Amino acid sequence: MAGLMQTAPYNKWLTHTDCRLEDFDKLVSAESHPEAYPLCDEILQNIPLYSGAVIRERVDDKQYTAALLSEWNHVLEAGAGVIVIKNAYADHALIDQVTDVLQGIIDAEKSADDKTGDHFAAAGANSRVWNSHEKLAIANPDLFAAYYANPVIHLASHAWLGPGYQITAQVNVVHPGGRAQVCHRDYHLGFQSIEQLSAYPLNVQRLSPHLTLQGAIAHSNMTLQSGPTKVLPFSQRYAPGYMAVQLEQFREHFEGNFAQLPLNRGDMMFFNPAVFHAAGDNHTEQDRFGNLLQIGSAFGRTTELVDRARLCRLIYPVLLSARKNQTFSDREITDVIAATAEGYSFPCNLDLTPPVDGLAPVSQQQLMSDHLASGSAAMEFSDAIDQWVVLRRT
Repeated sequence: MAGLMQTAPYNKWLTHTDCRLEDFDKLVSAESHPEAYPLCDEILQNIPLYSGAVIRERVDDKQYTAALLSEWNHVLEAGAGVIVIKNAYADHALIDQVTDVLQGIIDAEKSADDKTGDHFAAAGANSRVWNSHEKLAIANPDLFAAYYANPVIHLASHAWLGPGYQITAQVNVVHPGGRAQVCHRDYHLGFQSIEQLSAYPLNVQRLSPHLTLQGAIAHSNMTLQSGPTKVLPFSQRYAPGYMAVQLEQFREHFEGNFAQLPLNRGDMMFFNPAVFHAAGDNHTEQDRFGNLLQIGSAFGRTTELVDRARLCRLIYPVLLSARKNQTFSDREITDVIAATAEGYSFPCNLDLTPPVDGLAPVSQQQLMSDHLASGSAAMEFSDAIDQWVVLRRT
């Protein structure tokens, strides 16, 4: 036993000395080839761009969506790590309506000294709405439902995380003159210092990016001068990257090699949270308005607490009416349910909620779908959600 311990050839805990710029540079010098991504419209700066119009037209084609999910999964894991969907929202009036509601929330929350910043930018450079997901539903349930009845959000989330994902969102409005963020990776381990990271073994550092998907919905036209998100394609593949991104030589490399694409109102961008990225400087006279999505795996912990039961009560009457009046398709209703309700059955109190068919208890999404299918009144569904919550207490 002693001899085995002395000769063990492995070390699974990284330190900053494991970060070698020459290895990183070689890795991020890869290229995206069009033949690898036959469903994209074009590749710019190694980032595949897709047509929202084509996706909407073919979303009910199971063969197409299966191929798209596979292609996006590959981009996010082994490819550039970033996808852009042009014209992801055809209805720009809807985007403008949601923008107005979110701006109203900003105005209501704004403090006298306006010192609220974000994780990686100086205070005063921007305006934030934390948990814009739930706040939008509270302010206008109908708009919430219309906003999330969008196949692109569902397909991108499913491509990286599978079913049962949970959406959180945070509005970020970068004002004229707003300075760029520092280069970083995102939640989970992207929010840890180098000292904290050293406690996590390599397998956990490789796991972390698979627990979230980063997204952005452009609510304004984002020219290059306005500073849309800068990304370094292929950087998510660098195993020591959570430490490396905090080292000055890697940040300098990022600033000399990043990709940056303009976005139009209604476009979306999704990227692996381990991609090195940073919002840019806003050199224009207009606000840059984005709703940032952070979508969590059913198996992980999302960055924000969201009262999913309250969301269910708010959105259920909207979907009940939409189903009755056929204003939403079945697929759109399913997408809204996925954006609203808890998709995973656990954790739960198994004394009070025994598994169905010996597997898992009913999730909020299943409960919502079942009540909509049976045409239950809103009050009946609200009582069912209340009971669902009670049965999950210890």
